[in-house]
Amino acid sequence: MRREIEEIPGVVAHFLDKSADVVAEAAAVLRDRQPPVVATIARGSSDHAATYLKYAIELTLGLPVASIGPSVASIYGAPLKLDRAVAIAISQSGKSPDIVGMARAAREGGATAIAITNTAGSPLAEAADFTIDLHAGVERSVAATKTFVTSVVAGLALLSRWADDKALSNAVAALPDAFARAIDCDWSPFISALDGHDALYVLGRGPGWAIANEAALKFKETCGIQGESYSSAEVMHGPVSIVTPGYPVLALAARDAAEASVADMAHSLAGKGAKAFVTSDRAGAATRLPFAASGHPITDPLTLVVSFYGFVEALARHRGLNPDTPPMLKKVTETV
Repeated sequence: MRREIEEIPGVVAHFLDKSADVVAEAAAVLRDRQPPVVATIARGSSDHAATYLKYAIELTLGLPVASIGPSVASIYGAPLKLDRAVAIAISQSGKSPDIVGMARAAREGGATAIAITNTAGSPLAEAADFTIDLHAGVERSVAATKTFVTSVVAGLALLSRWADDKALSNAVAALPDAFARAIDCDWSPFISALDGHDALYVLGRGPGWAIANEAALKFKETCGIQGESYSSAEVMHGPVSIVTPGYPVLALAARDAAEASVADMAHSLAGKGAKAFVTSDRAGAATRLPFAASGHPITDPLTLVVSFYGFVEALARHRGLNPDTPPMLKKVTETV
């Protein structure tokens, strides 16, 4: 896992070089067809990538994005009316039958199907109109890191060309350098703050909430910690009741319109006695964690997950666990 985290800048640079043509081709088709809606199809870490892209697409293009449960096709066999829609299916292996089945059903329902996968010859690729190959190489750790990051980058690269957004295109092209800086961010003070704790909250908002979802999953996968993710706007609607003195909170604030909201919540919870850490210069009563700013509000949250991955891998080893082979899990999950 550590090796694959350190590969992220190079893998992303390689992806941007190798996949430029298919991204441009798919973006041209989407501009021509002017879809009224976007559907996403994914599970696990890939679904967190899809959530990130949901916010990015809605904020950039103003198109509504909906996540379709793969069981709609695989279990229930219900046809969907997706004429002129875009369906983006994300799966590192491209082998899960329910993801493949839903992508195929979306295409049959009239959608332009786009597969984002690390396996170009997979069944998912065969079910799609366009396949964006991550070119990430073999990922051996059960916990996805480089493939998650590159999946989001693939979606952002497509979005920037689709929207003809030069600022976003430039920000995506600069991500390998931003990721290299993110790897160097030291979050080790948060490791000792978690000693004696087996549960915490991870907060974010907008695309940062997608990263909070991914972080919460990785806490479970690699450390056996009950990580629960919430929007900083939702945590006060009930969940705050279990934030007792000393309760750990990780607030993932990006340099976007939601930064103040996330940072203010971390400050508020720290004032109630929580061990709150936040990736912002507006930490207040919370503890500031370093971050690598990307220079664009749509890409900025993604650098946080790279810093987090380095932290959570070290946390697992601090707890005497092997993050590469978590118990009861395997690399490819083929759900139906």
